Amino acid sequence: MTPILFSVSYSGSWGQARLSVEQFVDKAAGLGFGGVMLGGKRPHLSPLDWSGPARAALRSHLEAAGLRENVVAGYNNFTADLEHGEVPMGEIQIAYVTELCRLAHDVGAGVVRVFTGYEHPAKGYLAQWNLLVDCLRECARRAAELGVTLAVQNHHDLAVDYRSHRDLLEAVGEPSCRAGFDAWSQALQGVDLREAARAMAPLTAHTTVADYQRRPRFLYEPEVINYRAGTPYSQAVPMGEGFIDYRGFFAGLREGGFDGTVAYEMCSPLLGGGSEENLDRYARRFLEYFREL
Repeated sequence: MTPILFSVSYSGSWGQARLSVEQFVDKAAGLGFGGVMLGGKRPHLSPLDWSGPARAALRSHLEAAGLRENVVAGYNNFTADLEHGEVPMGEIQIAYVTELCRLAHDVGAGVVRVFTGYEHPAKGYLAQWNLLVDCLRECARRAAELGVTLAVQNHHDLAVDYRSHRDLLEAVGEPSCRAGFDAWSQALQGVDLREAARAMAPLTAHTTVADYQRRPRFLYEPEVINYRAGTPYSQAVPMGEGFIDYRGFFAGLREGGFDGTVAYEMCSPLLGGGSEENLDRYARRFLEYFREL
């Protein structure tokens, strides 16, 4: 397994420190990571902003930094805007994913992370499932032509359960469409992470990790002079300090034969703030934790 660092961590998206792509590449190399996952949208690796010469320069920069296990992260939602059937949203997103695959090829990244879809009230579950299978199948075939593998992350609503995730990949039936299987959503569902990871490992090309502590929430109801429990808030904390059983998760991945990339992400407000120094502290702690495992 190769530890890599996700550029969203230094994107400024949650008020934290923001680095350019080139600055981030140097940061990841300096911290000791073996590769990077570059966000396929602004402010980082949007296909709109990266021309042929810029792609070649970035590839050279990555190689010079010794970062050779690299991933591009897509931000798609194949079930978006289903209430407006005249808009070819599926085609639009397939075009976006295809362009990310071309971008990944050009910068020397072998994997593109994609999402599934959020359940939409405009159509039934089966119709959305079939749409997702069709879109992923076409994306996977186009990715294969570019020598790129798709890693489908269990993040959005559809196929977020690991058994459904496996069903989805089998339905797509393309060798270039594999799993970007993560522990976070499974931990929130209360499943056995070791068992789930062992089952998914043979299908998994990539995983993304972060750790969290639960913070209880309560909503005041004045008519009963009391509080009603709300959904707990997930507070990002350094690796090993949260509730996610990463020891069991990585043990299951090893037992199942996984040997892909492991991206560390800081994709929500961190305990301790968003300074560059705190981001670096979290990243170093991840590497220490990962090596301990």
